[in-house]
Amino acid sequence: MSRKFAGKFITFEGGEGVGKSTNIQWCADQLNEQGIEVVVTREPGGTPIAELIRNKLLKAHHPEPMTPMAELLLMFAARNQHLEQVIIPALERGAWVLCDRFTDSTIAYQGFGRGLDLSAIEQLKSLAQGDVEPDCTFLLDAPVEVGMARARGRSETTGEATDRFETEALAFFERVKDGFHSLAAMHSRFVIVDATQTLDDVQTELSVRLSMLKGD
Repeated sequence: MSRKFAGKFITFEGGEGVGKSTNIQWCADQLNEQGIEVVVTREPGGTPIAELIRNKLLKAHHPEPMTPMAELLLMFAARNQHLEQVIIPALERGAWVLCDRFTDSTIAYQGFGRGLDLSAIEQLKSLAQGDVEPDCTFLLDAPVEVGMARARGRSETTGEATDRFETEALAFFERVKDGFHSLAAMHSRFVIVDATQTLDDVQTELSVRLSMLKGD
């Protein structure tokens, strides 16, 4: 059974280029306007130590190949730090935490994408996060080709370096997408949002779901 907090823990999941960052900030603005304290954060990252892991894990292209297990362990190391230092304290004081990726991404990317043993991931999940689970997970869903084209366009526009995951083959991202859909079928907290809709339509759907979480 997941631990209950005064605040709400909402995660945003999906493949590359589905609009998580844009829609997280929009949701945060909507909640702030209603007088709710909101903490916007991301994984891996969210604390100085976890951000250091993120930069070494995602942004650096090492001459030495990183093993899938090393990648997995770093993900959970960053997650434990993030939970203890940011997420849990915010939830305990009644804030709503909006997080760009969480453990579902680890299962989808390292489990389904990399092919690591799912039971081993579950063991690490239990160690790193205990009984903390999201109240709601928005899965922003789009065809892999659409998301990757958006991600490449974003990198070209912003000049941001392509991360290690964005350089993977399309087959990897198809497996990741399958992983997310398998998780959504297993857990009722998932809300699948068609990310190919107009931004207004996506945000209308998110607004309805936020109102339900507030109990309006």
